[in-house]
Amino acid sequence: MKNKILDDFRAGKPTIGTITHMKSMSAVEAIGATGLDYVMIDQEHCPVTVDEVNAYMIAAKAADITPIVRVPDVTRSSVLRALDAGAMGIVVPCVETVDQVKDLIKWAKFGPNGERGYCMTRDADWGFNEDYADGLTGYMKIASEQTLLIPQCETMGCLENIEEITAMDGVDGIMIGPYDLSFAMGIDGQFDRPEFKEAIQRVLDACKKNGKICIIFTGNPADIDLRTEQGFDSILFNLDVLVVINYYKQIAEDYAKYK
Repeated sequence: MKNKILDDFRAGKPTIGTITHMKSMSAVEAIGATGLDYVMIDQEHCPVTVDEVNAYMIAAKAADITPIVRVPDVTRSSVLRALDAGAMGIVVPCVETVDQVKDLIKWAKFGPNGERGYCMTRDADWGFNEDYADGLTGYMKIASEQTLLIPQCETMGCLENIEEITAMDGVDGIMIGPYDLSFAMGIDGQFDRPEFKEAIQRVLDACKKNGKICIIFTGNPADIDLRTEQGFDSILFNLDVLVVINYYKQIAEDYAKYK
């Protein structure tokens, strides 16, 4: 299974995905039927267990949609479990320091850049898919290249170190969490403030300079064109639960004329 985010980035094409909070294999399969490029399974803001992550990976593979996981914290166990389950990318929240990112590279990548723990797991069909065509060394190279490590820029520490972080070999991209970043800046949700616009442009510029993927979250459909035209490589659009609510809410409001 190819990593759609990475393949399209290398081809100079943007991608779009969404976050699933519905805790359902069917929801992941349904997202795969939409034409979106990827789905993010969220262990930070949704009580998703390790077993559920494994189940959603099966659903994503069946639906041929790239699965990424937002892990709950900056720990080796969280990173390794998501990768062993078959995540094709991990987003890591609450990153504050360069040293944390060095640890993440060590945990997420095989040598020579990292020290990821090895076991034959779902990520390469327990050692029986084409990634092993050139043996263990071939698999480790493919896994390190195809599995994205994406720190989330949502703290002042990450923002202040963004040029150094994006220059690190092993970091594949950055995801901007606009809400938490604005909170950290003391301008809660005021995305039109000049200092906020400068902050996200700083992240985008650092990614462009260092050849890294730049992802930004939005829940506003109008932002999809805006952010893509600004040069963002990928849009993470909304949560599946909110899309369902908004869609059915509009249906119910339109139907109210019959009541």
